[in-house]
Amino acid sequence: MLLRKKISFYFEDIETPTGRSLNLIITGLVLLSSVIFVIETFSISQEIRNLLSYVDSVILLTFALEYLLRLWCAENKYQFIFSLYSVIDLIAILPVFIGWIDISFIRLFRWLRILRLLRFLDPKNLPGNLTTEDSLILTRIIFTLFAIVFVYSGLIYQVEHPVNPGVFRNFLDAAYFSVVTMTTVGFGDVTPISQEGRFLTIMMIFTGIALIPWQVGDLIKRVVKSANEIEIPCHNCGLLLHDPDANFCKICGTKLEKGVEN
Repeated sequence: MLLRKKISFYFEDIETPTGRSLNLIITGLVLLSSVIFVIETFSISQEIRNLLSYVDSVILLTFALEYLLRLWCAENKYQFIFSLYSVIDLIAILPVFIGWIDISFIRLFRWLRILRLLRFLDPKNLPGNLTTEDSLILTRIIFTLFAIVFVYSGLIYQVEHPVNPGVFRNFLDAAYFSVVTMTTVGFGDVTPISQEGRFLTIMMIFTGIALIPWQVGDLIKRVVKSANEIEIPCHNCGLLLHDPDANFCKICGTKLEKGVEN
């Protein structure tokens, strides 16, 4: 039980050197895995492709081990399995449990690995000045835009490249299409022809409409709220802005010394 609690702690902790290193390694593997997928869409030598495939297999096994360890450490395993992060993790590692079956719908799941980074956008997992609410919202907006473009570009490439290789030659073509579509520019020089590609395009637009304005609205509310706050520095956590009638810091609860307002 002691080992289980220790492993669970380090998976969520970024304050200790061990926890910080573990989470940085996981984040680095997610990014490396995504970069490998992008490189594989371009024309590269077979030797490099084989090397990337080997590295990707090792990363995939690492993700599978991490998932099983998180499942083993979870007190409520049913709740863990059906939580958002765990569903994303499981979808990302399905090829391990299915045996690397080369069928198109399984290959689509690998682009969802980038969504694993959502785990590190929890306020307690952000270092330094990114723990403030407005910085966190801005970080989420940027990440949401990146995730939508990256994931849908990968999915659209996977379904369009086999039937439309002259237009969707690589990931960059799919990303270009996603950006001009998301920004409603719509040049029309790159368009999907498959039913799956058109469906994914519709879903990408709906996802952007649903997520981006909602998060931008939160940021606007924070800006308006900050305009009504005054500078009363907290000598414990360093938070600068507080409500005019605040007597205690809203972050750490330290009593504010209003006589030292800036």
